Amino acid sequence: MNVIKALILASLVAGSAATAVHAAPLTTEQANSGVSAVFKQMNVPVEAPFRTFAAQIDYDAAKPATAKASVEITTASFDIGDAMYNKEVAKKEWFNSAQFPKATFVSTSIAPAGAGKLTVSGKLTLKGKSANVTFPLTVKAAGAKTVFEGQLPIKRLAFNIGEGEWKDTSMVADEVVIKFRVTAAPAVAAK
Repeated sequence: MNVIKALILASLVAGSAATAVHAAPLTTEQANSGVSAVFKQMNVPVEAPFRTFAAQIDYDAAKPATAKASVEITTASFDIGDAMYNKEVAKKEWFNSAQFPKATFVSTSIAPAGAGKLTVSGKLTLKGKSANVTFPLTVKAAGAKTVFEGQLPIKRLAFNIGEGEWKDTSMVADEVVIKFRVTAAPAVAAK
C-alpha cells in the first residue's frame, strides 16, 4: 500500500512540475490592442498604426519567467493616414510588402524586472533582416484581463527600411519606436 501511495504521489508531483513549467495561453482582444510606429518626418513626429497584427502570449503572473510571446504584423497594413502614402510605404524601398508581407517578433526570454515590469528579449525580423532585441515591458491586471505595454526603439536603416534616396535621414529619421499595447484574457477552454 505504501508503494502505491508513493507512486501516486510521485505522479502527482511530476504532473504538477510539468504544469508549472508552462505559462497559460491568453487570447488577444484586438479592439483594445494596438501596434504603431513613431518616427520623425522632416523633424515632425508622426505615429501611424499597423491595422493587422496577431499576438500569441502565454503568461502566468505567478511565474513570469515561463512566459512566451510572439507577434506577427502585416506590413501592408501600415496606415499613415493617406491611401497614396500607404501604397508608397508598401513598395520595395520601404517595407517591400510583396516580398516580405510579415514582420515578426518571437521572445527568447522574459524576466521579472520589478513590480509590474518585465524585461523581454527576442528576435525581431523585418524585411528579411533579423536582430536580437531587448526592451522593457509593463504588465498590469485589468479585472480578469492582462495589459502588456511597451516600446521598442529600432534603427530603420538596419532593416533596409527606406532604400535608395530614402536612406537620407534628413527627410525621415533613422530612429523609429515601435509602440504596442496588448490586452489579453485567459483563453476559454474547449469543451
